[in-house]
Amino acid sequence: MMKKRKTLVAMVAAFGLVVAACGGDDTADAPAEEPAAEEPTAEEPTAEEPAGEEPAANDLPGAGQAITMAKADWSTEDPNAYVIRALLGELGYDVSDPKDVELGPANAYIAMAQGDADFWINSWYPGHLSWLENDLPDGSKVGDHLTISGEMMMAGGLQGYLMTKSFADEYGIASLDDLNDNPDAIAAYDATDPEPGNGMADIYGCQESYTCDDIIQSQIAFSGWENIQQVIAGYDAMFAEAVTKVNAGEPAVIYTWTPSAYITQLRPGDNVVWLTVDEVIDDSNPLGVDGGEQYSQIPGTASIGTEQCPGSDGTTCQLGWVAADIQATANSEWLDANPAAKALIELFQMDVIDVSLMNVEMGDGADVETLAATWIEDNRALVDEWLATARAAA
Repeated sequence: MMKKRKTLVAMVAAFGLVVAACGGDDTADAPAEEPAAEEPTAEEPTAEEPAGEEPAANDLPGAGQAITMAKADWSTEDPNAYVIRALLGELGYDVSDPKDVELGPANAYIAMAQGDADFWINSWYPGHLSWLENDLPDGSKVGDHLTISGEMMMAGGLQGYLMTKSFADEYGIASLDDLNDNPDAIAAYDATDPEPGNGMADIYGCQESYTCDDIIQSQIAFSGWENIQQVIAGYDAMFAEAVTKVNAGEPAVIYTWTPSAYITQLRPGDNVVWLTVDEVIDDSNPLGVDGGEQYSQIPGTASIGTEQCPGSDGTTCQLGWVAADIQATANSEWLDANPAAKALIELFQMDVIDVSLMNVEMGDGADVETLAATWIEDNRALVDEWLATARAAA
């Protein structure tokens, strides 16, 4: 397992996945070793428990309390979900299987606001801020009942558009604006795209209700791309089509993100490149949709070199998306009533490369709960510090 993980680390690093952490640290430093305590003298007996002794069940702050945990209807953050579930279990909580309440953002935030789910770790901010503006039947806003908590993977959600590298090289395309403004490229792209012959470049976008579909629609309107339109469908099916096209040397553009195993198949700098966006959408809400002001992606940059992003300046690539902060969101009343869970969620962090490697292993058939348990074992010193802080908060 360790040999396989080292191979995967090298592979992902080669594909430039490390840029997903631009703009912030994704995980806390491991706690420094404390100096060894002085041994007690005969005159100073100690009451300390033997090292490694587990707290008694009735001493656990979550004993007898149930948590309903929601999960997003995409799988790339399943490792995070099952790690935090296991850690809450170590505090004594009875946590539901996240897959039992699997929701898209449109329903998840309402469910949490109404108390039908207590929390999830799948918020992508700032994009998901628009969902907090929705009205509830009592006249309050969804966001009035929710709290954004912790810094699970800050700037961990690298996002952007990938294009078949051979096609981009042939037509000199470095940005989506280049594609929109090149009639020959549009015609060649249109010949084999999802709706051939309609005179448009049909790019693979996002699944409906993921929020990124709305942001892409707004970006198209904001940029005035008259020759580009978004295909909105099941994401994994679109991705599979894109991979087939790219491997056949056919033109394709697809929106994607990290952490995920996606860019181990579409590999920036190898078979695809990141495209830039000349003008990053601001808060002007060009389509006039509710919450559309929250779709701003400024500054929309990431640290990517020209090999992976031909339109970059050598260090910075204007992807058109911010590197999203992937964080927990919870029902505020539940959070305040459970100080141990609150403290743990506030401390919980995972590294974007760790999660992406776990995604690769999931794709190879690994069980996510086993992967979560392995991650906890590998990071036991750190998680024990989190758990101690959480128990002290109760």
